Amino acid sequence: MLLSPPRARRDTTEIRVSTAHASDVMRTLHDDPEFGFDILADVCGVDTGDHMQVVYHLWSAASPDWLRVIVDELPRDDPRVPSVTFLWKGAEWGEREAYDMFGIIFEGNRDLRRIYMPPDYESFPLRKDFYLADDAPRSPGQGFRHMERVHDPSTATPDLLIRRSKLR
Repeated sequence: MLLSPPRARRDTTEIRVSTAHASDVMRTLHDDPEFGFDILADVCGVDTGDHMQVVYHLWSAASPDWLRVIVDELPRDDPRVPSVTFLWKGAEWGEREAYDMFGIIFEGNRDLRRIYMPPDYESFPLRKDFYLADDAPRSPGQGFRHMERVHDPSTATPDLLIRRSKLR
């Protein structure tokens, strides 16, 4: 079930699980009274460059530590993981955000749609392979990129512009 031995660091214990075992592990952590992880604080996506991950942060009154569960090694071309909204209703927003920003599909999420980007947007902005048109290489002699230019306000008076140009 675990892809590697548990790791502890300060007040957080971390476990890594495969996609195939994610539902069973999460259900056990939530339902088993010995664990009792009834609070899901966060769900987020991660792009390692090689593969995708889903990271859950859980809390239980039965443990002094937070628990970080990493569902690891999701393929970049079709990242899918079971939804945990059947255990924690609040997971819906975190899953939607990870879908919107990373393209991770949460199977079983009843409302998996864009949360920040327009519905017809076709890319995923937090992936490492996300390309901005403005990222094209350029030589220093080509000047500032449009996004880097500082524009004077349209209501600026000549006096203000003269003072500002002396400060630059």
